[in-house]
Amino acid sequence: MDKKVSDKKERLLAALDQGMVMIHLDARRPGVLVPASLRGEAHLRLNLSYRFEPPDLTVGEWGVRSTLSFSGSRFTVAVPWSALFAIASHVTKEFWMYPEEMPPELLQQPPVASASVSRPPPPAPVPVAAERPRAFLREVQAERTDEPESRPEVACF
Repeated sequence: MDKKVSDKKERLLAALDQGMVMIHLDARRPGVLVPASLRGEAHLRLNLSYRFEPPDLTVGEWGVRSTLSFSGSRFTVAVPWSALFAIASHVTKEFWMYPEEMPPELLQQPPVASASVSRPPPPAPVPVAAERPRAFLREVQAERTDEPESRPEVACF
């Protein structure tokens, strides 16, 4: 087993001991076994966990094998180490990437956010009720005009 494969295996096993793990793989690589609808995916993400009580989760020298659920149907997946290019722990938030294994089209994508791109400023936070000034009513004087007020004439009989 070469050093890179050994590193992937150790990191995946350690992350699985902590809880749920997401593996990132190129489903088009030789040896990958996934449902037919996912075989053309350059960046397929699969969640693995001992908590799923997988009957056959195996992390070995060849790669990873496990029966997973896809849209309610069970399917046994097989992922050779050469197809796996990243491991992410949902629990510890650690992320390990192996760029030399990434599909070329993922490496060619522009970065998601750039410092040179101008973005509108974020909206100002709305203060909570205790911080907002209290509204109150006040009397407003009517505007006076130069014209005399017209009063209705009242006739007394």
